[in-house]
Amino acid sequence: MAYQYFSQVVRRATHVVDLHTAAIHRTNLPQIRANLDNEAAHAMAVAFGSPVVVDASLRDGSLRAAAEAYDIPVITFEAGEALRFDPHAIGSGVQGTLNVMKHLGMLRSSRSKKEHTPMVPKATRWVRADSDGLLRSHVALGEKVEKNQIIASINDPSGASEISVIAPQGGIVIGQQTLPLVNEGDAIFHIAFFDEPDSLVEEQVESYLDDAIEVLDDDLKYGMTL
Repeated sequence: MAYQYFSQVVRRATHVVDLHTAAIHRTNLPQIRANLDNEAAHAMAVAFGSPVVVDASLRDGSLRAAAEAYDIPVITFEAGEALRFDPHAIGSGVQGTLNVMKHLGMLRSSRSKKEHTPMVPKATRWVRADSDGLLRSHVALGEKVEKNQIIASINDPSGASEISVIAPQGGIVIGQQTLPLVNEGDAIFHIAFFDEPDSLVEEQVESYLDDAIEVLDDDLKYGMTL
């Protein structure tokens, strides 16, 4: 199946936008993952317009690596949660894909839309659970966190003990686990670290998500606008 898809679809493409939710039991802030050393992929990532663009190296066996071996630039859009309809993720994916098609000359703009400058984190890191227990999150996707801030608590089932989950440094939450139960070592928060002030990134994220909802509402009311 993978061979047929790659040979019959991907090899015939000039550019690829790969659309994903997060893994099951996780949710992601709308974000693009791309090899920013590839000029064409970099330009597509900027054109897509998501609030965060992660410079992700190519992994052997991945669609991005296989396609770029044939000089086909690929960007991966990740947003929302598996098995759920997320209005922010849907609106972001629709508008971003149209933005890339306009960038490539496949569509022309019929009306002006606010442009969002994506932020590129200098690094990202998963914060993991130090123990088993019941997880209570204190922060949400897109929220700014400070170094040493308590971002969640893990309680044992009896309530006899509580362990605080601490942010290793200031940044923006771009992914998190959604299950209420965690085991020691589980990845529970994905935090991105930026050179820009975190408050500025947080404002950009909030503005982007508000616009994504407006795009989805317009499309549902009036039909898709190209």
